[in-house]
Amino acid sequence: MTGAARAVPRSVLYTPALSLDQVVKAWSYDADLHLIDLEDSVPPQQKTAARTVCRAALEKAPRPANLAVRVNPLGTLQAVHDVLMLAECPVAPGFVVMTMVDSPVEVTLARDTLASAGVRPQIYVTVETPQAVADLDAIAEAADGLVLGSADLAATMGVEITWANMLPARQAMAMACARYGTACIDTANFRLGEPAVLAEEIARVQELGFQGKATVHPAELDAINKALRPDPEELRRARRVTAAVEAADGGIAVLDGNMVGPPFARMARTTVALGDAWANRFGRRADGAGSDSEEADHDRR
Repeated sequence: MTGAARAVPRSVLYTPALSLDQVVKAWSYDADLHLIDLEDSVPPQQKTAARTVCRAALEKAPRPANLAVRVNPLGTLQAVHDVLMLAECPVAPGFVVMTMVDSPVEVTLARDTLASAGVRPQIYVTVETPQAVADLDAIAEAADGLVLGSADLAATMGVEITWANMLPARQAMAMACARYGTACIDTANFRLGEPAVLAEEIARVQELGFQGKATVHPAELDAINKALRPDPEELRRARRVTAAVEAADGGIAVLDGNMVGPPFARMARTTVALGDAWANRFGRRADGAGSDSEEADHDRR
């Protein structure tokens, strides 16, 4: 991990920009990042109306810095309109999520285009094409975050969305994000009626080094948040590891009967930095939003 720690959202809730009321209602759910979707969940004939909803939501948002907007694929006319709407909106989202990206050039183009209008969100890239997987290092370096897009990737490959089929992409993402300090977010779980599948997926991506997970339904937020948000006990231990190694002049120390040394201290410092960055950005809900509600009427993508 290089540079200062990024504040990485641990839970990302997708809501289609089909109704302003629905988008605003979604803010009552306890997600770190609320994503307003202009892409897959919006039918072609409703794209224009969706941008109107998105702009109205941004102007109404109590914390726009913790909102994301997912735009249509660069190179399409819809994407041109999406970017223009973001450039002209008086309130900018904190994140823009790009789709169907094949090259880091696309990331740079989107970033520079928005910056020319004074809009400077973090740019996250949905990894959903074989070419993106092949060029992940360069894309991870250009972007602020990567999000696995399992549905489109599996469809292009002609395979089912299974752990085995998505594992190579997940491993490549984890390594590329670790190299550049890029946020690493897992795909949404589409088997909403099987909580055990979600729990297993969360545990497995956590082992790989993923920091967050997307969802299309608020009923999954509690499980995602409990597993992936910084754990106070883990942070306390990380601080103790750092202190123990420092007390040993950067060498080997024994803590609670376990040997710890420079590699452990490096990991501990990363854990603390990421935890502190998360707490500073997402850990305090000044707007009072956030609930454990699992209402089943949230619109799905």
